Amino acid sequence: MNTVNGGISFWYAQDGTPAPREPLPGDTSADVCIVGGGYTGLWTAYYLKKAVPFLNITVLEARFCGYGASGRNGGWLYNGIAGRDRYAKLHGHEAAVRLQQAMNDTVGEVVRVADAEGIDADIHRGGVLEIAQTPAQLARLKAFHAVEIAFGEKERRLLGARETAERIRVTGAVASSWTPHGARLHPAKLVKGLAAAVEALGVTVHESTPVTEIRPKHAVTPYGTVRAPYVLRCTEGFTASLKGHRRTWLPMNSSMIVTEPLPESVWAEIGWEGREALGDMAHAYMYAQRTADDRIAVGGRGVPYRYGSRTDNDGRTHPATVAELREILVRFFPRLAGTAVDHAWSGVLGVPRDWCATVTLDRSTGLGWAGGYVGSGVATANLAARTLRDLIQQDSGQSGPTDLTALPWVGHKVRTWEPEPLRWLGVRTLYTAYRHADHRESTTHTPTTPRLATWADRISGRH
Repeated sequence: MNTVNGGISFWYAQDGTPAPREPLPGDTSADVCIVGGGYTGLWTAYYLKKAVPFLNITVLEARFCGYGASGRNGGWLYNGIAGRDRYAKLHGHEAAVRLQQAMNDTVGEVVRVADAEGIDADIHRGGVLEIAQTPAQLARLKAFHAVEIAFGEKERRLLGARETAERIRVTGAVASSWTPHGARLHPAKLVKGLAAAVEALGVTVHESTPVTEIRPKHAVTPYGTVRAPYVLRCTEGFTASLKGHRRTWLPMNSSMIVTEPLPESVWAEIGWEGREALGDMAHAYMYAQRTADDRIAVGGRGVPYRYGSRTDNDGRTHPATVAELREILVRFFPRLAGTAVDHAWSGVLGVPRDWCATVTLDRSTGLGWAGGYVGSGVATANLAARTLRDLIQQDSGQSGPTDLTALPWVGHKVRTWEPEPLRWLGVRTLYTAYRHADHRESTTHTPTTPRLATWADRISGRH
């Protein structure tokens, strides 16, 4: 069987693309205009409308709701948030602990709303299992585990080789760290259900309506302009396409493959009965899930960045990236060497220069934004949306400060990315360094992280 390449994602090939919604018919006005129909934009519309039912809210989406990362991601609903360690340095440890606790709670919040709204997104709360396969990875895993405990994750468990194998038999796994604050889900089912729930509340959603410019009280499109006191940018990896935002967030590419459905005889060898989200401690890390129909979906960075902040065309993936992801699959599970890969696809995620997710409302202009999730957006988008709701209610005098508006990621400022060709050269060099470091660790069994990877982390702003 030939591998389907692109077509947005496997999730849409399996569940179908939504019926198209009408584009913006012309100039109009709203109380709140949300640019972007992914998780961030839809969750924000949902929580604002639930809090203030009389609000006139308009969502503008360039293609269709969930066309971007929200419909292409690995289906990891988990408590990771980009930038927590930096926020601890800037605002103190306790502030970062509060941020982490909010993320822990967010996993349950998404599950709660999905249940309340009747959204069947194949959610399974098996937690997240992150494994180590080399001595250097083991050292990083232990350090990572200790840091997570220090940030309040008392339920997290460090598992040895035997305990790890009892959960999932990954070849060469020497240890793992497991947190209950995670779930596997079907990304497209979640975003489609959320869009339907938002419309049912009375939010106006216009698709096939690309926004070309955002300025105070205006969202400009080829079909007309929406005027609103609040205009919220929720465009994540597609932010670079907006006027004046070419260097705001870097659109990082991430790619995935999914196998054919695997028979029970294979699962008997692999295990994975808990259906945990699965990751590793490599520098060029992978992420995976066991799908509801018993496939394995595996993702990684592939070709991480396209020159000039370009984004992909409907998810088509370079054959070399497909081969790399298949190699990861077989390295983890040699039993799958002859297994067919049914689908490959790619998407973009937003990366700020300091790798810190942010949520902001500029009270002087009414402009707001959230994103820069660096691949952790399935849950973080929900927390960002509830925070934007609270910021707007506070600004409009409907409420005062809340626990969410006091979190350290609110209002964080970061410098822009370097101009081309420095941006392209830098990202390409960094990921080459990460791959070389991973290769060295796996072939030499060095117990320490190579300096090359440490240097890359410092230069990139990740640490």
